[in-house]
Amino acid sequence: MNAPLRRVGVVVMVLFGLLFANLNWIQFQKADEYRTSDYNGRVQVADYKRKRGNIEAGGTAVATSKETTGKLKFQRTYPGGPKYAHVLGYKPVNLADQGIEEVENDFLAGTSDQLIGDRLKDMFTGDDTGGGNVLLTLSKRAQDVAYDQLRNNQVGAKKGAAIAIDPRTGAVQALVSMPSFDPNPLASHNGTEEAAAYNKLEQDPDGPLKNRALSETLPPGSTFKVVVAAAALENGITKSTAIPAGPSYTPPTSGSPIRNASPSICPNDQVTLLDAVTYSCNTGFAKLGVRLGADTIKEKARQFGFEQDDLTVGQLGEDGLRTAASRTGDMQNPDGSTDPAALAQSSIGQNNVRMTPLEGAMIAGAVANGGSQMRPYLVRQLLAPDRTTSYYTAKPRELRQPVNGQVAGDLREMMVSVVKKGTGENAAISGYTVGGKTGTAQSAPDRPDHGWFIGFALDKNGTPVSAVCVVLEEAGSRGSAEAARIGGQIMRAAIADPGGR
Repeated sequence: MNAPLRRVGVVVMVLFGLLFANLNWIQFQKADEYRTSDYNGRVQVADYKRKRGNIEAGGTAVATSKETTGKLKFQRTYPGGPKYAHVLGYKPVNLADQGIEEVENDFLAGTSDQLIGDRLKDMFTGDDTGGGNVLLTLSKRAQDVAYDQLRNNQVGAKKGAAIAIDPRTGAVQALVSMPSFDPNPLASHNGTEEAAAYNKLEQDPDGPLKNRALSETLPPGSTFKVVVAAAALENGITKSTAIPAGPSYTPPTSGSPIRNASPSICPNDQVTLLDAVTYSCNTGFAKLGVRLGADTIKEKARQFGFEQDDLTVGQLGEDGLRTAASRTGDMQNPDGSTDPAALAQSSIGQNNVRMTPLEGAMIAGAVANGGSQMRPYLVRQLLAPDRTTSYYTAKPRELRQPVNGQVAGDLREMMVSVVKKGTGENAAISGYTVGGKTGTAQSAPDRPDHGWFIGFALDKNGTPVSAVCVVLEEAGSRGSAEAARIGGQIMRAAIADPGGR
């Protein structure tokens, strides 16, 4: 054999060796991945052979399955359309699962290890027992009100979010993101229709697929003053202590003065901490933040939940809907020293401070609950396909305690004052003690301000029954008042129809 033929033979043998190695790698290393891939048609048929379990809120099925005549036996449907979309997500044929449909997929599909008894029974009976049922904490009435009030807000805001929780347990009572979307077309068995629906939503500049309640962060404006007030109360200042204020304050190193929303707000040189919160005194809190120092402000914010990167909302202690971390941002000069101007702006919820609506509700909930911040959750119970067995029931647990009972009591009094005679009057609920804090946050020089409200409601016994956060993006000067009104409406609905509380 001459040299060229030998070289060809060697190349062929090497190629056969590589092919053999690749086949073995696929067979032994990648088999499970390919077998369970969404692109495997046999997997899709098997996935839709068994009826998927319901997702329920307040005793009503908000995600269910109907039988079809096509190759895929069952199709997922969402009777509430866009009302629950950012909680439920969707179960598509050719796309990735989202929302509760994703995080509870195994139980809903009936493939969870918890449901092995049902599958073993099916081997003998030949049946295809449906998947398990997921019961959510949502109050149907509170969810309805949150969705309708956001969509029909009185300031014309097109984007925003609202979330309400039970301060005693962390159970989510309502969760809405605006704009929303109808998940039904995304569950279509027609691949062309499904892809077209998704592409339209994905390309929408308003971002309807974004879960703004959990995963979007914005400057919180004056709602952040609750955190600064907590730091002040822990550092020798009482609610009746007079703090420096005045109509204008120019921090050291900055030529840009900080002013109050109107000349009538704390025009005097001093104001009590109680009045500074009640009337949202920017100059008072800017000076207070500089006095307390960046480390103190950042640490108190961290104790309330800022900077937490791993919080999810689903089952307690299990994977759930992912959340974004709220941040206090930089308050430093390039050399690492504190920048008083940045610190002053941060102390009124501007500069680089960013917060999720979830974090806002958790702050209000901790204040209402005596300083105990409960871990938020959405899944109340997992029921067997025949609903006779419960495989999981949520047992609320404390996440952290950012303030002690005394400080929480003082903060409650100040936030109640905001609703009684300050900027949060629109949130009042007859027969209940309501506390809150509004916030107006600059978005961009050429855009209207964001409007915020965080708040809580206590019953006649002083027991916290709901805590809420509402944000209306680029809502303008009336945004925070409208956010307070919507927050009050949501809490009123949660009280009337507590759902999973």
